[in-house]
Amino acid sequence: IFGERILQRGLSVAVARFERVRMFAAKARCERSEMSFQAGKNIAEQLLDPELRFVLLLSEGISVNGSEIIAGLREVLPGEVIVTGGLAADGDRFKQTWTLADGRMQSGWVTAVGFYGDALQVGYGCGGGWDIFGVERRITRARGNVLYELDGMPALALYKEYLGERAAGLPATGLLFPLSIRSEYERDERVVRTILKVDEQAQSLTFAGDIPQGGMAQLMRANFDRLIDGAGDAAAALVDMVDINSASLTIAISCVGRRLVMGEMIEEELDATLEVLPAATRQIGFYSYGEISPHHASGVCDLHNQTMTLTIINER
Repeated sequence: IFGERILQRGLSVAVARFERVRMFAAKARCERSEMSFQAGKNIAEQLLDPELRFVLLLSEGISVNGSEIIAGLREVLPGEVIVTGGLAADGDRFKQTWTLADGRMQSGWVTAVGFYGDALQVGYGCGGGWDIFGVERRITRARGNVLYELDGMPALALYKEYLGERAAGLPATGLLFPLSIRSEYERDERVVRTILKVDEQAQSLTFAGDIPQGGMAQLMRANFDRLIDGAGDAAAALVDMVDINSASLTIAISCVGRRLVMGEMIEEELDATLEVLPAATRQIGFYSYGEISPHHASGVCDLHNQTMTLTIINER
């Protein structure tokens, strides 16, 4: 993402200079999903400092559990430290992703930059726009980010019933039909989960983040107008948080699924954010397998899917 443009085969670069804000980079190995919690914890321990205000986190996108990375961070970091970021993506291929670690492109790493000092001003926003449809089902068997059963039935078989002929294209076609997940007792706060892998033998689905056993799940599908409005809502939430009139950097991390669904219309979601953001803002970003941002209501960081997330960075 570069401004309102998307580069299919290219590089987008932003350079930000601060006078009073200092930064420190950290990295942690994460070659398997089971390593995710410790990787998040290791990152947090490297960055922890009384002046830490914000963490921008970028991770390997396939062999991770994004929810567990965030849980590891939250175990160490004070609650007032803002965390945003995303998981690297490989379009609809799901073959290999990478981050920059030690100045080289490498798979299997979680990387982050900590920003320190009271001169830093950070705002965030996130918005979806997908429509819920079909029957809401109970998650009767799940472990971590792997879903085995819904209402006592094999999750993969049930999911394929909904997809029909599109099921042959899994896991890529799963980006078009994510799951809306909520706890058994909470109706208003939901997260969206996108499939990363399918296991025919176990009849299971592996997602980018945790699937809570006992929770409720429902399928979602795209609504073009609401997807664009969701991007604008993310920008509006961000603007409400901070008072920024000078040059600022906005990092836009949206989901690969949104890009696939919207096709040639995808740049409209970038136009929608720039219409709301301050005029001096410069926007850069990428399309991911999972977006990291706090919830607006609680301020608690979480992993999102199929969501446009925005982070604005500025020095007072």
